[in-house]
Amino acid sequence: MAITKKRKAAEAKIDNNKQYSLVEASALVKEINCTKFDSSVDVHVRLGIDPKKADQALRGTVTLPHGTGKTKRVLVLCTPDKEAEAKAAGADFVGLDEFVSKIESGWTDVDVIVATPSVMPKIGRLGKILGPRNLMPNPKTGTVTTDVATAVNDVKGGKIAFKVDKTGIIHASIGRVSFTPEKIAANAQELINTLVRMKPATAKGIYLKGISMASTMSPGIVIDTKSVSH
Repeated sequence: MAITKKRKAAEAKIDNNKQYSLVEASALVKEINCTKFDSSVDVHVRLGIDPKKADQALRGTVTLPHGTGKTKRVLVLCTPDKEAEAKAAGADFVGLDEFVSKIESGWTDVDVIVATPSVMPKIGRLGKILGPRNLMPNPKTGTVTTDVATAVNDVKGGKIAFKVDKTGIIHASIGRVSFTPEKIAANAQELINTLVRMKPATAKGIYLKGISMASTMSPGIVIDTKSVSH
């Protein structure tokens, strides 16, 4: 596949032998953006953990101080007595049986699904569809709860969920290239702070092994882990 002129120009701005500080990377990621749209800015953190061990299979949530820059579509699956609360909090879709049927037919046009504990038995069978898309409600990420209003507000306010992949890397979208470098850096730092707080007691050796940042379709920028306050 041929590399575009924009991509070549972007790559020319990156010194592959250099590790950038978080502040430098947050400014550079704006310069090397190759797309015409407002690309997402993604951070990839390689951790010194073994995801095969249950106590090291990290997953959790973080509320980004400056939000994600993307309006997330939220579906709340609940009993009728919770519907008004969910709608008032700004949920995009609210209901139960009709949405279970739609999902079984292949509909997954949402970013986050929140469910009340009482309806989880009905949703369990949707695991094969929702699991691979990271949409399955989970108590660990605050998406299985009786307090649906708080859950919806959190998601709309910049709360993101993350989980380590099988190679020990956390991938997270922490903003858009239209953000100021300061906001990109602050959001990235908040994610890293959260990961450091969640360090498993059984993890040995270096914990933050590598950090990189990229926007959609841009080359990656290697970040010096020592530049990140933790």
